[in-house]
Amino acid sequence: MNTLALAEFSRIGFLNMLAFRLRYYTGIITYFINISVYYFIWKAVYSYDAHYAGLNFAQMVTYVAVGWVIRSLYFNNIDHQMADDILEGKISMIMLKPVSIQGSYIARALGESGFRLLMLTAPTAVVIALVFPVVPPASALHFAAFLAALVFSILLVAALNFIVGACAVSLKSILGLLRAKFWMQELLSGLLVPITLFPSPLREISALLPFQYIGFTPLMIYLGKMSWPQIGRAFALETFWVVFLLAGGGWFWRLLSRKLVIYGG
Repeated sequence: MNTLALAEFSRIGFLNMLAFRLRYYTGIITYFINISVYYFIWKAVYSYDAHYAGLNFAQMVTYVAVGWVIRSLYFNNIDHQMADDILEGKISMIMLKPVSIQGSYIARALGESGFRLLMLTAPTAVVIALVFPVVPPASALHFAAFLAALVFSILLVAALNFIVGACAVSLKSILGLLRAKFWMQELLSGLLVPITLFPSPLREISALLPFQYIGFTPLMIYLGKMSWPQIGRAFALETFWVVFLLAGGGWFWRLLSRKLVIYGG
């Protein structure tokens, strides 16, 4: 899939989101409420322990605030969109085009992220920074590494969602699968609680999965809680997971699409 086609699908993804502008205005309020709830929960916890899970209160507030802000950027709905396209037969129109199915959906997810950056992520970050005691990144280099890790987060979520969406070819409904994936990602990415608070077995299992690189790793880089050798290792593993999931997703789609039957006329 050439760069021009990729850019065009990204543009389409960006423009499609314009129809839902009001959702993102209200999304700022929703994210603010979520962060506020976590703020008071952690404030109560830290009233008993000033350094919980290796983070002081300001760092934990920053972890929560920045975690929800970046979630607004890497989140996308291509699994839902793909499932709807398959069930309604719309996928046939994309399959007739000389483009990669996987590339087209992921490109649209990138365009959606671009829209979210302007309409949700940036405004939410400003509001949160003005209200809560968010600390700045550990250093300029850590912030640059954080942004690089965030790019991996967007690609990881897009690759995972494509695989989940492709399951609609062989399943009548993937609603249960979508819900399971959603809550697994929310938990194992470290968004709900830092992975350092997980019990030992779950922490070890999480280390074998790609989810921690979606949220937990960028946040630890931002806070300066990872050494540079650890950051380098994290980038290597993130690269592996992105390549593995993209290659696996492409193979998975080719396998399932052989059984795809679309009726219409």
